[in-house]
Amino acid sequence: MKNLFEKQAFAGVPLEERPREKLKVRGPAALSDKELLAILLNTGIQGKNVIELAEDLLGLLDRKKEIPSIQEISGLTGIGLSKACAVAAMLEFGRRQFGAFSECIKKPQDIFTHVRHFADRKQERFISLSLNGAHEVLAVRVVTIGLVNKTIVHPREVFADLIQDRAAAFCVAHNHPSGKLQSSPEDDEVTDRLQTAADILGLQFIDHIIFSETNWWSYRENGKLSGIV
Repeated sequence: MKNLFEKQAFAGVPLEERPREKLKVRGPAALSDKELLAILLNTGIQGKNVIELAEDLLGLLDRKKEIPSIQEISGLTGIGLSKACAVAAMLEFGRRQFGAFSECIKKPQDIFTHVRHFADRKQERFISLSLNGAHEVLAVRVVTIGLVNKTIVHPREVFADLIQDRAAAFCVAHNHPSGKLQSSPEDDEVTDRLQTAADILGLQFIDHIIFSETNWWSYRENGKLSGIV
């Protein structure tokens, strides 16, 4: 019998659009991060359904650069030790089995493929992709989480991770929750500062894309990134 709180979470949602049904019919790639976590968590608690628990967990994972500890996960209201252990085990297995990226970034669409699952966030995420000399992906990280329509990032926050990864190149991306893909003056300023810092450090700045759930806009394709790749 399905848990009462799970029923409440999906009340009014067509059966075929509920996470488990979508997973069975369309495969895991069709689900959002929140839906995948909701399946893993399985049930909610009184006063907080499984979708709300998944949102809280997703917020923690977005803020952490590494896999959170069991203590950090179980510190979330509604996620006890058993669920925290299951989440930590899933994250570690995924890192061991699939953590080594080999995809090569050749065009903006390749960047979008790695970050598009962040597009449903209600706040802007500024994301960096560390690349080796062949432009293969070494790591994908959320650098900062901003407001609903704005994120503030300093180059040192971006380059700290790149240096740690011993990256030879990098690209960045951020989502616009509004769905509008035009760059703002603030976006342009951050991009210029990243280019200047990259030139000093001898790193290749491949591109900066702004993305929504369905599309993206590229600084390099639009002639607003001057560095040579």
